[in-house]
Amino acid sequence: MRKDVVVLGAGIVGVSIAVHLQKRGRSVLLVDRRKPGEETSFGNAGLIQREGVYPYGFPHDFGALLRYALNNTIDAHYHWSALPKIAPFLLQYWMHSRPAQHKAIARMYAPLIEHSVTEHMALAEESGSTHLIRPTGWMKVFRNEETRDRQFRDAEAVKRDFGVNFDALDTRGVAEREPHIKVSTKGGIHWTDPASVSDPHLLTMGYVGLFERLGGELAAGDAKTLEETPTGWRVQTENGPVEADAVVIALGAWADVVTKRLGYDLPLAVKRGYHMHYQPEGNAVLNRPTLDFDRGYFLAPMLKGIRLTTGAEFAVRDAPKTPVQLARAEPIAREFFPLGGRVDPEPWMGMRPCTPDMMPIIGKAPRHKNLWFGFGHAHHGLTLGPVTGRLLAEMITGETPVVDPKPYRVERF
Repeated sequence: MRKDVVVLGAGIVGVSIAVHLQKRGRSVLLVDRRKPGEETSFGNAGLIQREGVYPYGFPHDFGALLRYALNNTIDAHYHWSALPKIAPFLLQYWMHSRPAQHKAIARMYAPLIEHSVTEHMALAEESGSTHLIRPTGWMKVFRNEETRDRQFRDAEAVKRDFGVNFDALDTRGVAEREPHIKVSTKGGIHWTDPASVSDPHLLTMGYVGLFERLGGELAAGDAKTLEETPTGWRVQTENGPVEADAVVIALGAWADVVTKRLGYDLPLAVKRGYHMHYQPEGNAVLNRPTLDFDRGYFLAPMLKGIRLTTGAEFAVRDAPKTPVQLARAEPIAREFFPLGGRVDPEPWMGMRPCTPDMMPIIGKAPRHKNLWFGFGHAHHGLTLGPVTGRLLAEMITGETPVVDPKPYRVERF
């Protein structure tokens, strides 16, 4: 079998790339070891973060660093045994998170974020998946007045600099929008421009359906078998070897499995995260995803129930699950919102693929012909999947790209 393009990785990013290439007349094979959307794309807070122009940085204030060093928080956890391996990455990440550098990164990152909701809606409309996307925004609530006031100031700056809209809420405003929150808050921020997704996996599968209706094909295969040929690339699949003129690596947290074999030593790491679903008690309703900011966990209404998600776990990618953050968060979340019984038999764990400058790697590989990269989206894989797909497809087909791809090129490392 021969194709124009093979896309390795069938998460939301890889699926979106495949859809956009197929729409542009390329014959595409989407290859993954598992079924589409069953790795990192399966579990997240379901946000399309139009407000997320500042990627998640590493804190620089002493209090936060000390709190993380104690290793007993919900929003961050680390494996002591992993520190020697991940310390160089964390140092680079911390350096890029300095205020001036972080602000410069936001300016480069914003063009991708600006297209996040519109590009999702375009694919959702074509795939018949608009019922899964809710224009409700999301909310962060505060238990501390000092935290609230600081966050209000930061939100005003984001609105001024990037045109993102929000409502600043007092205690009554929070209660009106989320009447079943049980604790007394000091107010909140309702980001009104983002959208939320009621089932990220179903949305990914909706885009897969569009890809197949456009003539695209899927196959199970091992990305580690990728090899260059005189006429392009070859990969082994369940249907035998497949050759293609071009290949896109969209393997998320597993991208380095292939890139290292091809001679690219990239500064990649993972932030692991966990989730669990709960039935709400009685007639309790959560109207939109809500962050208990001062405690560091997220609640999101999903088709399956209320999803409790944790922050970042810094560990070796393939280390066994250690859902200690979920255990810390659950009793606090139960005091915050009337959660009933667990729905899932065990906590889900996913891997967020991260770069030290918090921006994805999107573009052509510098030392190989017709090799393209699309990974490293960290917390914003769901947010940026469709716009990344459009951007890469335009670059591969020679169209004018929707945004300037230069800030995301691999050569920056």
